[in-house]
Amino acid sequence: MQAARPVHANDDHPAVPKQRVGVLVANLGTPDNYDYWSMRRYLGEFLSDRRVIDYSPWLWQPLLQLIILTKRPFTSGAAYKSIWNEEAGESPLMTITKAQTAKITAEMKKRYGDDVMVDFCMRYGNPSTKSKVEAMTAAGCTKILFFPLYPHYAGATSATACDAFFAALGKEKWQPIARVVEPYFDRPDYIEALAQSIERAYEKAEKRPDILICSYHGVPIRYLMEGDPYHCQCQKTTRLLKERLGWKDTEIMTTFQSKFGPEEWLQPYTVEEVARQAEAGKKNIAVCAPAFSADCIETLEEINEEIKESFEEAGGEEFMYIPCLNDDPAHIEALSNVISENLKGWLD
Repeated sequence: MQAARPVHANDDHPAVPKQRVGVLVANLGTPDNYDYWSMRRYLGEFLSDRRVIDYSPWLWQPLLQLIILTKRPFTSGAAYKSIWNEEAGESPLMTITKAQTAKITAEMKKRYGDDVMVDFCMRYGNPSTKSKVEAMTAAGCTKILFFPLYPHYAGATSATACDAFFAALGKEKWQPIARVVEPYFDRPDYIEALAQSIERAYEKAEKRPDILICSYHGVPIRYLMEGDPYHCQCQKTTRLLKERLGWKDTEIMTTFQSKFGPEEWLQPYTVEEVARQAEAGKKNIAVCAPAFSADCIETLEEINEEIKESFEEAGGEEFMYIPCLNDDPAHIEALSNVISENLKGWLD
């Protein structure tokens, strides 16, 4: 958008771009590559976030810097390498987020013309939240709608994304007006998009799975006791999905994955539950990940490799992973509807 000098301004007045509304979608993040130093930078930023690991820095940082970050970049790098989009030179999360942003941009253009600028940022790694807030402000966005792409609220996801966003706003000379999108875990259009993806997957299966495991990223159970609503929101998503599909309680369940550290996390743990299901005679299962808006290391590698292996080692035979909603048209429609509702009063 071309900048222009305000009417009645002096000749030396800086040019001001035409005012627009910005929509900044945010996801967790991704390393720039899977080599040791790229992984170390990414993991160092991620695991130093007090929203993610809230232990005392005096205890945590020596352990992180001297032990964890000397070993974990190798194992995490190997995991990323197994799913890396070599053609594009980026992680699947980056590829998918770009596709989501492009489709949301096209939808916003249909609805609002050139009055809305859509872009994306990552909480960890690149592109940073700060860099995108700066770019939007420079492009004339005097209002910004911030949209963390997490259906469910958690301090370790939604809250830390907002922390980075508001910190970036704090650096701006002309600070944009800001709004934040609330969690959308129980929206009918989001549930509908999930249900459609599951129905399509079941239609393609040679044999109907015995059970659908809805695997959500876990958090320490202590967070629930301290007031984090994540666990309850995940349970409600599964319940609403079950009701929309018209299934029995025995056909669907909630589990939690990605446990890290010695604490007790939300249970049942997915990796253990799939083994129990196999041992109990359910040899054909499906797994989906409703808490993830895009496929990433936790779904493509952890679910489709580690969790699948646990199931098969326990005697399981057929394991079907149902991809995240990614840039599915129904998902883009739901996300666009969320955006439009939150733009009311700014753009009608």
